[in-house]
Amino acid sequence: MHTFELSQPPIPKQARNGLLGSLYVVLFKAKINLLLPFGPMAILLHYLTRKHGWVFVLSLIGITPLAERLGYATEQLAHFTGPTVGGLLNATFGNATEMIISIYALKKGMIRVVQQSLLGSILSNMLLVLGCAFFAGGIVHYRKVQVFNKVMATIDGCHGFNVPAVLHFTRSEVQYGKSEISLSRFSSCIMLIAYASYLLFQLKSHHSLYNPINDEGLNESVSDEDEEPEISQWEAIIWLAVLTAWVSILSGYLVDAIQGASDSMNLPVAFISVILLPIVGNAAEHASAIMFAMKDKLDITLGVAIGSSTQISMFVIPFCVVVGWIMGKQMDLNFQLFETATLFITVLVVAFMLQEGTANYFKGLMLILCYLIVAASFFVHIDPSSKSPFLVFFPTLNQRAEIIPI
Repeated sequence: MHTFELSQPPIPKQARNGLLGSLYVVLFKAKINLLLPFGPMAILLHYLTRKHGWVFVLSLIGITPLAERLGYATEQLAHFTGPTVGGLLNATFGNATEMIISIYALKKGMIRVVQQSLLGSILSNMLLVLGCAFFAGGIVHYRKVQVFNKVMATIDGCHGFNVPAVLHFTRSEVQYGKSEISLSRFSSCIMLIAYASYLLFQLKSHHSLYNPINDEGLNESVSDEDEEPEISQWEAIIWLAVLTAWVSILSGYLVDAIQGASDSMNLPVAFISVILLPIVGNAAEHASAIMFAMKDKLDITLGVAIGSSTQISMFVIPFCVVVGWIMGKQMDLNFQLFETATLFITVLVVAFMLQEGTANYFKGLMLILCYLIVAASFFVHIDPSSKSPFLVFFPTLNQRAEIIPI
């Protein structure tokens, strides 16, 4: 059992400077904070011009540093809580931005945006983030084979999306439309229990299995020397609340601008949801994964990429289904046939790349190229549930969309 003392670990000089020191560390120290003014600019444009395309782009850029700072505040608070509670904090707030955006979209009844944006986060982490990290690490360390703990490469939770989609498209439900949502809600509760068990296994009972390994493939013990916190415990809690509130406010403007941005920029909503939202929203997380790969710390890289995918698939998506249930929204795990097939193929490709426990630039390049194919496919894909203007000009596509039951 962990004990928590406000005086441990020692707080450095920056944290003892009070409000001014805290403001400097959180708002000015990181270079990514140069993007913070884009958030207020987006809100200003929303009321002055109603140009949804610009509001969407500026909101997306403005959320990027907020997501990074939210992760920073979580890490600072974890210094005072011990490894288990710290791991739970990182698991909860690690994808807080995606959760907040999804809840706003749920309130607006934009079920497909929720599904596709969360699916896009999984695809982005597994293909783009991991691919860029492997490629960058392989170029920097081209004279050696980079290794990682294969336990970290475990891909969990994605199979939960297959059954509702298959049930829907085979028309094998007891009550068409009702059995699907009931199965999704039941499966979501089971997945949340499974995720809690996963956290217990990883953070408490078998945490030694997740230690980094050396070049000989042997587990290394984790050093007890941790970095000192830069802000105090209460400052970290206050900043978590402030940053979460600001992300919530900006997410509302972002969600409101999605459809207008799709029309003005002539981009499918599916492409915006699956590709643009995850790439820009997780840019800071992506950069950290690449940085650790270049430092030959692939276990941390996999913790960011695969760990984030696991959090989204086993926690965030089931959580959104339960929240939708409470709101009276028909949020389910039926991600449609095209999206489900894309996710299934992606899991197979990534599992194949990770099975040896080694990484190089060629594997990274292949993952990046796979992501480009996925991005192109969503650019030309017509969502069966959307009322796309393209269907007016291409009647054959209209017929194809009508054949698929929604």
